[in-house]
Amino acid sequence: MQPDAQTRRSAAAARPLVIGLTGPIGCGKSTVGRLLADVGAQTIDADALARRVTEPGTPALLEIRGRFGDAVFDATGELDRAALARLVFADPAALADLERIVHPHVRQLIEVELREAAAAGLPVVAIEAIKLVEGGLAERCDEVWLIECAPATQRARLAGRGVLAADAELRLSAQGADLLDRLAERLAEARVRRLSTEGSIERTRELVEDALAEALDSHA
Repeated sequence: MQPDAQTRRSAAAARPLVIGLTGPIGCGKSTVGRLLADVGAQTIDADALARRVTEPGTPALLEIRGRFGDAVFDATGELDRAALARLVFADPAALADLERIVHPHVRQLIEVELREAAAAGLPVVAIEAIKLVEGGLAERCDEVWLIECAPATQRARLAGRGVLAADAELRLSAQGADLLDRLAERLAEARVRRLSTEGSIERTRELVEDALAEALDSHA
């Protein structure tokens, strides 16, 4: 027998609203994640988890050495992340190979965190991932928020992080200028919002809080 509408609503309310945050580098995913955390959301940083699954002694690190060799490791045997980044952002095939190694391990950790959030009765979980769609995480989200800003703002933010102009251009080129449009097209069946972080932090906070209120209403 199929559950009635009230049962379905109760089941939805019993699990967290899961929001995926993605978009080009430097557009403000982490800022939006922090703003969501300010109003009680649990945030999951896929990049931080990718670092965890490539720590010394992990299976992923052994796979990376097998694929890329000693050139991406330092003298102590730890992963030289800068060297690896330079290699993969200049070679789409190498980037795809790295993602095939790392993404499954990251997904496993995210699934654990989602189960723990549901068990704890948390209302909202936000997954921040630059490869949310490509890594197979978008399907775990009730909504996907595409975070964007003007290219000039994006480059200024990267420079403010200490990213050299040549490295920034390499990363932006690897993502492609039409990244947001490509992501939106692939997410046509999902609930997608586009949020601009172009304005002040106060304006971005307003946009985030309004979007979250609408998302919670839909989830309930």
